[in-house]
Amino acid sequence: MPNNDPIALTTVSAAFIHDWLDALRSRCAPPVLASLLHRSGLQAGPMMPSQRVTLTEIVRLYQLAAIETGDEMMGLYSRPIRPRALQHLVTVQREARSLTAALYRYTTFWNLLLDDFQLALHSTEDIYELSLTPYTPGTPPQRFGHMLLLKLAHGLLSWLGGAEMPVQEVRFAFARPDFAADYAVVFPCPVRFGAPRTSILFDARQFPRPLARSRDEATAFVENAPLDWIFTGSRAHTYSLQVRAFLYGAQWQTCQLPEAAASLKMAPRTLNRRLKEEGASFQDIKDALRRDIAIRALQHGKDSIEQIAFDTGFSAPANFHRAFRKWTNRTPGSYRE
Repeated sequence: MPNNDPIALTTVSAAFIHDWLDALRSRCAPPVLASLLHRSGLQAGPMMPSQRVTLTEIVRLYQLAAIETGDEMMGLYSRPIRPRALQHLVTVQREARSLTAALYRYTTFWNLLLDDFQLALHSTEDIYELSLTPYTPGTPPQRFGHMLLLKLAHGLLSWLGGAEMPVQEVRFAFARPDFAADYAVVFPCPVRFGAPRTSILFDARQFPRPLARSRDEATAFVENAPLDWIFTGSRAHTYSLQVRAFLYGAQWQTCQLPEAAASLKMAPRTLNRRLKEEGASFQDIKDALRRDIAIRALQHGKDSIEQIAFDTGFSAPANFHRAFRKWTNRTPGSYRE
């Protein structure tokens, strides 16, 4: 991920991957899981929901765990998804002559492998809805697993179409979690919770013709998994991310709400209202950017902790240490190690 990308800098809460870690425990002995977490850059012990996890750490954990568990869904579903299944899926998708055909192939592929949930494609004149329904009524949805299947469909369509595919809406059949804001990093659309079924809705009128993808491109897509299909490339699907991108390209430490509003060609009061509707505020976005810049600097930079503290606007290193412990439940020094 490029270091100058404000979205790549984004972190998500540890609670976002909690279901995934629980699933991994069903596939790994404790020493193996501890090793996976350590090699991914994650904390091996219990993580507090308020801790932050970087996208790089999530990608590393997926790539390691998919191999070592022998399950490309890493315990998220009752039947293991054996190695090379994703590679076969990409090969099947590469041969689709339309994106509609690709969606049908996607549902067929997973319905051959999954025992817990069935995928179905519902269509109207303008909308395609890819949904998951449990084979046994009352089966609780696996939050991370449901997200992964919907996002893989979106990622494949985007890859086949040559650009990020617009999405009308994503719906999840589970209650709104405390970490709901993290889904904005994944899906370029409104996300609803408490729906009758988990689904992703596409505007069929916006389906382009699929590109001819080579074997080398398919191999690269699989080798980069899940980077190319989990994390959205969109910069404009929420006002929060638009403000974040503006701040990252500006003098974010001194920038104020009126300057951000002017960049979006709206009144400060209007932007403030739009952010509130998304459950955010200008100061929240600014603080989150400061946190994520500090985390990235500790992971990849060579500056001292004191220099990072001053670069991120803290008047004294002690203030930075207190703030960092609050963000991650770890000290800057232990995080760098």
